Amino acid sequence: MGIYNELPTDLNEVDIIIAGGGTAGCIVAGRLARADPSLSILVIERGQNNFNNPNIVYPGVFFRNISPGSTSAIFWQGEKSETLAGRSLIVPSGGILGGGSSINFMMYTRAQGCDFDSWNTPGWTAKELLPYLKKLETYHGDGHPDTHGFEGPVHISDGGYRSEKFGDDFIAAATKVGYPDIVDLQDLESNNGVGHWLRYVSPEGKRQDTAHTYLHPLLNDGKHQNLHVLVETQVVRVLFDEQKKANGVEFSQTPMFHPKATTKVIKARKMVILSAGACGTPLLLERSGVGNPEILQQASVPVVANVPGVGHDYQDHNGVFPVYKTSLNLHETNNALLGELQTLEDAIKEGNPNVKWNTIDAAAKIRPSESEVAALGPEFQAAWEKDFKGESKPLGLLALIGQSLVDRAVHPDGEFISVASYSAYPYSRGSIHIKGPSMLDPPRFNTGYISDENDFDLKAHIWQYKKQREIIRRTKMYRGELASGHPKFSPDSNAACLDLDMDESMNITEDIVYSAEDDKAIEQYLRENLTTTWHSLGTAKMAPREEMGVVDRSLNVYGVQGLKVIDLSIVPENVGANTNNTALVVGEKGADIIAKELGLSML
Repeated sequence: MGIYNELPTDLNEVDIIIAGGGTAGCIVAGRLARADPSLSILVIERGQNNFNNPNIVYPGVFFRNISPGSTSAIFWQGEKSETLAGRSLIVPSGGILGGGSSINFMMYTRAQGCDFDSWNTPGWTAKELLPYLKKLETYHGDGHPDTHGFEGPVHISDGGYRSEKFGDDFIAAATKVGYPDIVDLQDLESNNGVGHWLRYVSPEGKRQDTAHTYLHPLLNDGKHQNLHVLVETQVVRVLFDEQKKANGVEFSQTPMFHPKATTKVIKARKMVILSAGACGTPLLLERSGVGNPEILQQASVPVVANVPGVGHDYQDHNGVFPVYKTSLNLHETNNALLGELQTLEDAIKEGNPNVKWNTIDAAAKIRPSESEVAALGPEFQAAWEKDFKGESKPLGLLALIGQSLVDRAVHPDGEFISVASYSAYPYSRGSIHIKGPSMLDPPRFNTGYISDENDFDLKAHIWQYKKQREIIRRTKMYRGELASGHPKFSPDSNAACLDLDMDESMNITEDIVYSAEDDKAIEQYLRENLTTTWHSLGTAKMAPREEMGVVDRSLNVYGVQGLKVIDLSIVPENVGANTNNTALVVGEKGADIIAKELGLSML
């Protein structure tokens, strides 16, 4: 029992191997170990142990974990894209125990109920998943008790701190633009409004990642001797017997942490579960011989099972982060920690409440009006009528972020913040595949952003950029835009960026009228700046095999036995939310499926 960075020599077989100690993988391990302590479980995680790591535990420094050079993230290199002005995007994902739940922004955002229903899979409707959504959480916010849980391992709260004025100012401005203040936008139905946002943070101000909430309590209680976690180790491939039953894995220490890594094998008596994320899982399947035969043969990997959907339907919410100048004081933002004007150690010692703060006090799920839909063109309107009009689905999301890294020597006046403006249901699709049999072979990763046939995604982003700007312009704190963080509008354009003095405020009531030239500037800005919002999914989707599905409703991989996938790669259709909550419910549902198959009573 315990956490190791090298497997004990006497441990050569277990009941269940979980390849990936990410958000869902930690849930599965924790739930099954609690249901049956005699069940031997091994979690293999390519990253490090996150236990009591200050950069993980304290929300105020979350940005460190996704910054270049971080050892807490995996940085997936995309191919160059013509739709993104020739850029080659990098998409980070969780690279430490707890996965994305250890490094994300901690925004508590649930999918819409119709999102789950759109998966069109028995057992996975909103009504059927609600018990799991409630089971995972201890909810400390307002809202109807019928839709929230109050005894789960993951605490949902405001973290014990909100920046005075900051979120209220944004919400008041959004109401002026036409978006009502909604008490609970996470009830699976509410939509097209703004609200105070809760977080995956305890009332005491600690991040609620799934390693700390599901796994570490069992590893430290002395009662779960058969629960093992191997960190700094990556699974190379799954092994199969002659009947194509998964019976073990080949693994190697992660070169980042162990330059002289060696390859070893451990066997699984009952099953192998893949939980390596939407980028890692399809590559692991393909290295194991499960995927499109043409891709496998080109990569010199023997075919075990013909499952062409592997790696096929990559999806990601994508967005931009326009930067604004404000009249806020330094302590009303998180810029001291972000800009290293104060160290985390000093902030903790001095009792700076910002260490508890994920900087996001308010956010919104928004839709355009009928007239705005029509103005976006007939192709956009046709898609809207088909997929949005009759559903409670946002076109996109906005999040007010109380920090922005700006050179204070160049911009000494004002504190700068940003707004995350990101898509909810992009039509664009990408893919990720292996190019060789080794983990050292870089994947072929097409992010696919804004590549849909009729530019629905691009037009949605243009509309949303304009809308978030109108909201910020109506806040009391607004003092203009940081021009380098916005489209390059002509100086004589109505849309030209402003730079106001600190004592100069504006009572703005009229929307900017954008010209065709302005729209072109916004389009170019999007092509040059659109980036990931760290919500990758869909690359091993739960769907019929003939519809490019990879797993069935019980998360079994087609064409083999004893192999399941339990992570965001199984999600067949996108969700109008930050995806952590969906990963949590996939983990809870997956754990319950396995428990029932093993005849266990899930507590």
